[in-house]
Order: sequence, then structure tokens, then C-alpha cells
Amino acid sequence: MRLFCLPFAGGGASAYRLWQKEVQKGIDICPIQLPGRETRMMEEPFTEMTRLVPAIAEAIKPLLDIPFAFFGHSMGALISFELARYMRSVGQPSPVHLFLSGYQAPPRPNKAPAISHLSNQKFVEGLRQFKFTPESVLANPEFLELLLPMLKADFSVYENYEYKVEPGLSSPITVFGGDNDELTDHEDLDSWRNHTFDFQGVFTFAGEHFYLMDQWKTLLHHISNTLLVSSSL
Repeated sequence: MRLFCLPFAGGGASAYRLWQKEVQKGIDICPIQLPGRETRMMEEPFTEMTRLVPAIAEAIKPLLDIPFAFFGHSMGALISFELARYMRSVGQPSPVHLFLSGYQAPPRPNKAPAISHLSNQKFVEGLRQFKFTPESVLANPEFLELLLPMLKADFSVYENYEYKVEPGLSSPITVFGGDNDELTDHEDLDSWRNHTFDFQGVFTFAGEHFYLMDQWKTLLHHISNTLLVSSSL
């Protein structure tokens, strides 16, 4: 079983670097490294969901030889959802499960205003005000300056996203969130039930939008158990 992990806005594959050491035997953690960050810092980041999703689908083709699932937090949840729908449309295999975290199901609106068009200073103020980005990133001005083009591109991906109605997914969906997340409440998380024929519930953890930074072991344990149970059926 492979678990493809999609990043939140501004995040990279390193956000999941410890998961492989903790995940239960039989599950291979495959973080998706998008252009414009970390090992792909010099590449142009995507700014549109319609270009990003097909590129990911093409890149993971060689790894679809065994059952797989998607996990995505925040922007990564939206990417995971659209990736599953795109793969269905082009005849690629479907994920055995979608684990979506910290984001509302479309067409529910985002609670925070669009900020990707703002000046760098105003943009950073918006990141801090709405807790879009871990404080560890915001606290390093020199590092943050290097990340700004990628961050703005990521925010453009979901700020300019246009939802199109399609039939629900056959893949089961499980949803996670922080119990003190100001960006997504329980109704937002529960709204994902409208996009699958097998909704497996909402599970919340102590914390805000980036609850998974502290709760990742518990979160991963839940994901692992769900995948291993489903693979034995």
C-alpha cells in the first residue's frame, strides 16, 4: 500500500519526513514534492489547479502498481480531491481511500480572504493573521523572503480554484481537523460527505489549523489502521 502525501500551501515533502519511520509495516509513505520548494526550489511553481493536477497524475503513474491512498492537509486536501477526480476522468486507477485534513469541501467558501495579489508585506501580515503558515516559517525573515514566490503561487492555486460539479467518488473519504481551527469548523469538515458514496467520518485532534505538527503520530496511527483494515477485507 502506498500513501501519497500532498503538501499544505508553502509546505514540502519534508513535512512528512518522519512518517515512514513511524508508519505500520506494509505502508510506503510517498510525499509529493511540488516545484518551487526544497529540492525543487529553482523550478517554477504552479499557480493553477488545472495545470498542477495533471502534472501530479503523470508523475505518479509508475507508482500505481499497488493499491494507494491520498493524504492532504489544507491546500493538499483540495489537491487530493481534484487529483482523484482527474484520475477517474482519464481512466487511471482510483485511490483506495482519501484522507482529507483541515479544509472545507467545495463549493463551501474559504473563510479567509484572498491574499496572493497583495504586496509582500501585506501578504505576510495575512499569513500571520489567518495562521495560514507555521510560525516557525514566519519567524525567519530571510528564509521567508526566499519562500514568498512559492507561497504566493500556492495561494493562487486555491484562491483561483473553480469547482465543477461531478458525481461522487467511489473512494472512501475520512476527514481530520483541529478542534480549535479558525479556518475550518466541524460543518466544513463534515461537508466532504457530499463527495463520496462511502463517508467514514470526521475526527478532530487538539490544536489549531496546523494541529498535525504536534499530533502527527496519532494521526498517522489512525490512517495506518484504516488502510490496513481495508486491505485485509
